[in-house]
Amino acid sequence: MIPRRHFDAEHELFRTNFHRFIAEEVTPHQREWEAAGMVPRSVWRRAGELGFLATFVDEQYGGAGCRDFRYDQIVSEELGFSNEWGLALNLHSTLVAPYLDEFGTEEQKQRYLPRVVSGDCVLAVAMTEPNTGSDLAGIQTRAEDCGDFWSLRGAKTFISNGVNSDLVIVAARTHPTEKRGLSLFLVEKGWAGFEVGRKLEKIGQHSQDTAELYFHDVKVPKQNLLGEPHAGFKMLMRMLVPERLTCAVGAVAAANAAFSMTLAYVKERKAFGQTLFDFQNTRFELAAIKAEIDVGHVYVDRLVMEHNAGTLDAVDAAEAKLWTSELLGRAADRCLQLFGGYGFMAEYPIGRLWASARVARIYAGSSEIMKEIIAKAM
Repeated sequence: MIPRRHFDAEHELFRTNFHRFIAEEVTPHQREWEAAGMVPRSVWRRAGELGFLATFVDEQYGGAGCRDFRYDQIVSEELGFSNEWGLALNLHSTLVAPYLDEFGTEEQKQRYLPRVVSGDCVLAVAMTEPNTGSDLAGIQTRAEDCGDFWSLRGAKTFISNGVNSDLVIVAARTHPTEKRGLSLFLVEKGWAGFEVGRKLEKIGQHSQDTAELYFHDVKVPKQNLLGEPHAGFKMLMRMLVPERLTCAVGAVAAANAAFSMTLAYVKERKAFGQTLFDFQNTRFELAAIKAEIDVGHVYVDRLVMEHNAGTLDAVDAAEAKLWTSELLGRAADRCLQLFGGYGFMAEYPIGRLWASARVARIYAGSSEIMKEIIAKAM
């Protein structure tokens, strides 16, 4: 891999420690978690104990106060390098916790952020509905202002951390006529009327608990409105920029994982009296993948620094998400091919990576939606 010059010594120390955590407390249990369809809550608390969750949170709420996206990048990369798709620490820390940090009141921050940092409060965000995916303006879940509380009713689906989560940020329609009149609500697991539906069976990412959520006239206290009423659409659009950057970081890292495991395999596997690596086709396939991965790393590293500077916009984030997720799809497929029949066996990590990687072109906005965003800017 080309040198990553935008990381400092402090980042490399953080990476070393997080890599050790993955190697010791995650990788040995991956198959077990996949069979269970869940990652145990104890792993979240251990990650919090070691200081790996929501590192940007200010010290007064228990965080490290490291407002530098490179730490989030390292977490996403190491999860990708290790082929770990179930332990959604980056969803919790990088995608959802910033909503509380950016839009939360002082009371909301004091109430939730210390437990977010410790891993005692696992986060999820609920946007997608059975009939509404990328079209957030089409959200049908509604919240009615009842004076002392909001009454929330509706359904959400494909919610990552849907089972494990303790606090869910729910997008609901609150304006009767404005198409984008959405609001965001902090909804706690266990409230009357809040039902966690079935855990969804997926073709990949088997240890990631993905669920349906139902809200049957849930009474949400007024103090659990996040931000201003009817401003939810703008908040979601703003936070989708770092979400798509995070997806891009993880996609390149997962592509690198596919490349690394395949390179090791073809140097050992023999056919017709020589290793697979001795065949020109193998070398050329891997050379092309490596070149694309190196380009991808440079690309996302630049965008990470732009995000740190506050200059990353929605179009650049969409381009990154589009290009890197498509790269991951190509790399995973070409690498699986080099494994031959073994690549189709679930016991081989490349097969599980290939299946899990497929959704990268769908979640956080499909490739088609990314193209639409880019095209509109043209």
